Amino acid sequence: MHSINNVALMPNLTKSIAYTVSLETIDILRRGGMEIFMCCDLKDKYTDKDIKFFRTTDELIGAADLVLTIGGDGTIIHAARHAAPLHKPLLGINTGRLGYVAGLEPDELDMLKRLKTGQYSIEKRMMLKIVHENIDGVKEYYSINDAVISRGSLSRLIDIDVSLDKDYMCNYRADGLIVSTPTGSSAYSLAAGGPVVEPTMKCIVMTPICPHSLFARSVIFSHSSELVITASCDDETEVFLTIDGVKTVTVKKADYVSVTSSNIEAEFINLKDKSFYRVLNDKFAKKGDGG
Repeated sequence: MHSINNVALMPNLTKSIAYTVSLETIDILRRGGMEIFMCCDLKDKYTDKDIKFFRTTDELIGAADLVLTIGGDGTIIHAARHAAPLHKPLLGINTGRLGYVAGLEPDELDMLKRLKTGQYSIEKRMMLKIVHENIDGVKEYYSINDAVISRGSLSRLIDIDVSLDKDYMCNYRADGLIVSTPTGSSAYSLAAGGPVVEPTMKCIVMTPICPHSLFARSVIFSHSSELVITASCDDETEVFLTIDGVKTVTVKKADYVSVTSSNIEAEFINLKDKSFYRVLNDKFAKKGDGG
């Protein structure tokens, strides 16, 4: 792997220890011979004259060799939506709770020195392309974790029809439906009873949310599949499409939601020799200890 020279640092300062961790990170990177880039909105927090500031997130990421986030999984996912189209690799330092997607914990910052010497590997992760078609037209979204069709907080169960590659497949009467990437399989999908999938695999995982059925289970599809989803509901029932837990749009009865794998991939830097399942086990052990 080539040497990392310029790092786009994106800390989420709403996390309690993120600022302290970011200062230590800057010190380690600079001692390793790397330059630090940040967004202008952080200029008042970081007065180091050697930091180069950029006006927009896309300009920041475009100028860097690596995007380094400090925060939880949400911080990494936000950065990934900007970094993936620009083919920039990501690395997350976890200052959130479990941090499934994060590559490092705050007590592992010394590993950052490996970036300069090229002692890392890059994992490519598939993303989803979501197309929402309604009476107003067609809109496209991209997801690194999942797309969720769900009912509103005061709504009844919704009827969800799913077609696979243009053939009708099944119906769910449920609170909703999660369509996830392998990366997202350890997020909401796992909480809803879905399987854990190794994140570098290429497949689509579909998991119903609280289905009104004895036999509804998760289904795993080929990455080349197309799922088309419609939600049948009355006028008083609210149905939403949520992308990566951030972007939410209203879905009406006549709308179509198509989910396919995207031709854009997210790239994650791996500095460790641990397997994904060992890392996942460590995360759950940490959770069990109150972390």
